[in-house]
Amino acid sequence: MPDSRSTAFARLRHLADRPGGRAITPLFAADPGRAARYTAALDDLTLDFSKTAIDAPALDALFALAEAANLEDFRRRLFAGAMVNPTEHRAAMHMALRAPADAGLHAELAGVVEDASAQAAAERHRMRDFVAAVHAGTKTGATGARFTHVLTIGIGGSDLGPLVATEALTLGRTDNPMEARFLSNIDGHAFIHATKGLDPARTLVLIASKTFTTLETMSNAQAARGWIAGALGEAAVPRHFAALSTNLPAVGQFGVVPEHTFGFRDWVGGRYSLWSPVGLSIALAAGWDRFQAMLDGAWSMDQHFRDAPLRQNLPVLLALVGIWHTNAMGCATHCVLAYDERLRRLPAHLQQVEMESNGKHVTLAGTQTEWDTCPVLFGEPGTNAQHSFIQLVHQGTRIVPVDFILAANPDHNRPEAHRALAANAFAQAEALMVGKSEAAIRAEMAAKNIPPADIDAIAPHRVATGERPSNTILFDRLDAFSLGRLIALYEHKVAVQGCLWGIDSFDQWGVELGKVLANGILPELTPGAETGKHDSSTASLIARFRALRGET
Repeated sequence: MPDSRSTAFARLRHLADRPGGRAITPLFAADPGRAARYTAALDDLTLDFSKTAIDAPALDALFALAEAANLEDFRRRLFAGAMVNPTEHRAAMHMALRAPADAGLHAELAGVVEDASAQAAAERHRMRDFVAAVHAGTKTGATGARFTHVLTIGIGGSDLGPLVATEALTLGRTDNPMEARFLSNIDGHAFIHATKGLDPARTLVLIASKTFTTLETMSNAQAARGWIAGALGEAAVPRHFAALSTNLPAVGQFGVVPEHTFGFRDWVGGRYSLWSPVGLSIALAAGWDRFQAMLDGAWSMDQHFRDAPLRQNLPVLLALVGIWHTNAMGCATHCVLAYDERLRRLPAHLQQVEMESNGKHVTLAGTQTEWDTCPVLFGEPGTNAQHSFIQLVHQGTRIVPVDFILAANPDHNRPEAHRALAANAFAQAEALMVGKSEAAIRAEMAAKNIPPADIDAIAPHRVATGERPSNTILFDRLDAFSLGRLIALYEHKVAVQGCLWGIDSFDQWGVELGKVLANGILPELTPGAETGKHDSSTASLIARFRALRGET
């Protein structure tokens, strides 16, 4: 890594370690206009990062790090279709999936530069026609019955992104064209749950796997094939399955016809694939117009990230705040609290987007990083979290930065419930920052005539130190457009942080290692098989597993 980057990280740590460098409330006392100065917006979408310990010197140091890491050049190269994923020799052009056909985004594929936005639009038109035929009832199951349910089989990016988007766009609505189910876990119990109550004659099954070889996905796909064939006959399979894959020979061998097969390029990483044919379930369940609006929202964030100056750039600012917390303050975790039930699975999707992308310990140069990279991300719907792990966030021994996410206007007719929801979000952020001192607690208890001995015993336990940081992301309404914009905001945040850390945000070799080992162990779990060479713990566990199954 260049010395300038190491110097920039050292500068951040120095600023956090100066007296009062981690305090937040004194910054508000010293600057009545702080909230406005540390808030940025794109139309109705606002990011308020004023409840952090970032001040002017810290912000300048963060932008100095961005300069040292050549962030401007990285952003240019990303949108130019350059090979920003060098370990897999690929561009990362998922932005083309939501761009207009004439956006002019290009990417190299097998040594040939192609118009990525035009190619993505052409496949999107095929998807749109397919969705229209299913919804119109001109494309039906083997019995002629209209499809009422879509079951998507995938894992990782082929599951989490489509799942969170489908829930966000359909939960609580009565005008959804179809009901969506998702199956990712290879556990047979998951298959039973996913197909419970479904009529095979009215179920369309999507198999989402770029390679069409993923163990969990293909095991579940074969189970679904047996389920359809067992109920409707082998000849029904081509009518009830579609494939979201690039492995056309394997797709054909499974029994999916070409007109039900939708592909995407290698410049689309799995965790960025909900915008691609992998998102077909979103369009089927929510309707094409909502799917397209989601793409439009993401494209608006793409353009903002590409064109806005760094100091007014929402993904850049969100990324820099995270860098401050991870590398200056030493925070190892990050919490996302969406105060919207429709976003209940957003933290799970962001776990993959962030931790699979930036959970790396080796730089692009192949050396060990000199600084920490991605924190552990977790989260739940906001008010649920307030009755579970928020205790640790307020009073635990480690600082946990939080993102609070909230729409100002709901899509239900209970305004009082939404005001209460918003009050909780704002109160939690404020409470994390201001805390409550032991002196204030003692005064309150004394005013209630609580005996001094009880005050001595209880007061220390009620102390909240405060000075705990958070961002608040606030927007008008959660609809398809704002959902796409929100997810793209986090995608670009991750890319920025990867650039600053000097790592490859677009590969996932740690995931591949487990897959390879699982494929080796699987044959050893069959009756009569010999156990291969393993460490003593793994060999013993395999033996115990087989013994418990009576298959020694």
